Amino acid sequence: MIIKTQLKGKVHKFGDDITADYIFAGKHRAKAENVLDLKDYVFNEIRPGFAKTVTQGDILVAGENFGLGSSREHATTLIKALGIEAILAKSFARIFYRNCINIGLPVIECETDLINESDIIIVDLKKGTVNDLSTNQSMNFRPVPESLWQILECGGLVNYLKKIGEEG
Repeated sequence: MIIKTQLKGKVHKFGDDITADYIFAGKHRAKAENVLDLKDYVFNEIRPGFAKTVTQGDILVAGENFGLGSSREHATTLIKALGIEAILAKSFARIFYRNCINIGLPVIECETDLINESDIIIVDLKKGTVNDLSTNQSMNFRPVPESLWQILECGGLVNYLKKIGEEG
């Protein structure tokens, strides 16, 4: 899997301190044998029916400390399974950030106050830019570091390790 360097999608915006439990509440784990069958429960605690509003290529945007709390991997896996292509936030909980990278889901730390719900944005992961087509505003962020880009480009850490193992 090769990740695109430019992502274009509709914004789903959240505020500060969105916990992993808000993203996916543990009480839903027993409702399916396959974790991917649980994607309808993403954000169900704070935005019921959210999963039905997402289309492939959409982008999550949030405030400070996105993904804090438990290190539940279901949260990142299910966000990606919904079709979300990237998450932009002012800051991320460290474990959540790394879980996203490990599954090949781009996470960008940047200013998000000027981005609104349902805006259409273009994120250039290599150039470090966000262009909001709905408001005609542009923002810059530090581009994805090369070491993390290599993992994202392979579709996650497992695929990256397989690739370097084959090359070695």
